[in-house]
Amino acid sequence: MQFQISREFIEKIENLVEDKNNKELLVQFENMHHADIAEILEELSLDDATYVIKLLESDKTAEVLMELDEEDREKVLNNLSAKEIAEEIEEMDTDDAADIVGELSPEIKEMVIANIEDEQHADDIVDLLRYDENSAGGLMAKELVKVNENWSVTGCMSEMRDQAENVTRVHSIYVVDNKNRLKGRLSLKDLITAPSTAQISDVYINKVDYVSVDTKGEEVARIMQKYDLEAIPVVNEMGKLVGRITVDDILDFIREEAEKDYQMAAGISEDVEADSSIWQLTRARLPWLILALLGGFISVNVLETFDGAMEKHGALFFFVPLIAAMAGNVGVQSSAIVLQGLANNSLRGSLLNRLVKEVLLSLLNGFVLALLLVLGGVFLLNLDFDFGLTVAISLISVIITASLIGTFVPIILDKQGIDPAMATGPFITTSNDICGILIYFSIAKLILGF
Repeated sequence: MQFQISREFIEKIENLVEDKNNKELLVQFENMHHADIAEILEELSLDDATYVIKLLESDKTAEVLMELDEEDREKVLNNLSAKEIAEEIEEMDTDDAADIVGELSPEIKEMVIANIEDEQHADDIVDLLRYDENSAGGLMAKELVKVNENWSVTGCMSEMRDQAENVTRVHSIYVVDNKNRLKGRLSLKDLITAPSTAQISDVYINKVDYVSVDTKGEEVARIMQKYDLEAIPVVNEMGKLVGRITVDDILDFIREEAEKDYQMAAGISEDVEADSSIWQLTRARLPWLILALLGGFISVNVLETFDGAMEKHGALFFFVPLIAAMAGNVGVQSSAIVLQGLANNSLRGSLLNRLVKEVLLSLLNGFVLALLLVLGGVFLLNLDFDFGLTVAISLISVIITASLIGTFVPIILDKQGIDPAMATGPFITTSNDICGILIYFSIAKLILGF
């Protein structure tokens, strides 16, 4: 049964901490999963959470720290000494350790690394900090199992046992040459069934998917998804094996990127959460709201240029919200499809073909919606034919324009190296509102005259 946190249980933990009943606290957390412990710590005060972290064994708290929300983790770490943080770091895989160390201030970071007793572990962490956090180098862990192509099967088994002690899960066994260059991978079945006198070079598989340290995280995710990989090796510029990326690491990356894109599409420019401070939330939301406000001012100016329509055809203004809403909705729909295609690398074909496809799709959708609008306007609102025709043609034109903007703005941004998620949400909606109103009244002026 899944563990459920109750208010009564939290109060019990708080009372045990207040009484400093360490023995009973250890009993409560003894068989609990580290993710459940992290959830409990997020419900406690900072002092109580720090007390529990210091009480538990480092091998457990190291995993708990990785499950904590980034802001909560930062607060807890600020309550620990550099030596205490180093003790936690030593129990982590190098990729997790590098993530934690990377969040520390430069002064604390230097002190923590100096307090790590395992020099090789410290060197590996420092090496990982060199890479961009969204690259394969920044995502990889140093822990892996590798064998030399010149080893015998018997000697290989002994070496693998020693290496496996430092690896949480052995997804793959990699084969390297004397210069540590990646040569292939080793099947455990082939290793077990091979004669003890055989060489690794006789039994390993020379076909292996890999990425370089500079490969973008999105590309790593695409490769692992395409070939259904649980782990993928990482090589440096000289082809030397330097680490591996596991499926749980890439899933964390995908989740974080999806959250960023979702927030950006909603008009939030920073990575924030519901519990962030008012200042952080304001700073994240305000830039896009200012953009929307400026767009509103432009729309007002566009409407002022058609003030003659108010006197002769005042009913035109009743349809402005409809035109603006359709423009925004169509634009967001188109951009969402393009963003999905860019994300999973399924957006293929020439821009001309995509242009033709979008125009035809927009014509079909626009014609159906315009027909419904005309029928509804004539029979329900008693609009005359010329007026209904004006709104219908405007609607079709606005849908085509909004669809093209929603399609090609993300593609252009992506080609310029700019996150295409910026094109969705307020940006597309605001630009399409302005274009929609301008097109609507221009067509109205051409047909109705004012």
